[in-house]
Amino acid sequence: MRAIGFSLALSLMTLAAAQPAAEPVKTFASSADIAALAAKAKSDHKEGQPTVIEPILRLAPYAANLEYRSAVGPAAVHEKEAEMFYVLDGSATLTTGGKLVNEKRTNADNLTGTGITGGTERRVSKGDVIMVPENTPHWFSAINGTVTLMSMHVPRTAGH
Repeated sequence: MRAIGFSLALSLMTLAAAQPAAEPVKTFASSADIAALAAKAKSDHKEGQPTVIEPILRLAPYAANLEYRSAVGPAAVHEKEAEMFYVLDGSATLTTGGKLVNEKRTNADNLTGTGITGGTERRVSKGDVIMVPENTPHWFSAINGTVTLMSMHVPRTAGH
């Protein structure tokens, strides 16, 4: 009996160790924290890298990230999540709608492309808030110098 209990405990410990660690919960970031993350993103930026992402807050299934963008990157479609952006600094052109160019699947819920045909262009700048519904192509098609954003993927419930 003791051997069975030990074997079961060892199996459970092995299974637990094989599971990915849960994301740590973080529910507050001060303005100083945001400034430090922006400075870190700028410092970590490499030549030719369009976007540097730093985590701000985590409370599964939600995550807020700081995005430092210095160049145009790929377009995206998130099939099961809306995405909200808050422009912290700088300005850019955000294109939404239309159709992805050179569409590729990146995982079960997301598509990417080299750009968008059609769609609506909108200049966004510091203080602007944008909500991109799920299944909507979106792309920062022009960056004016740099733009720093807070982004949050917002999972949608069934029936929406």
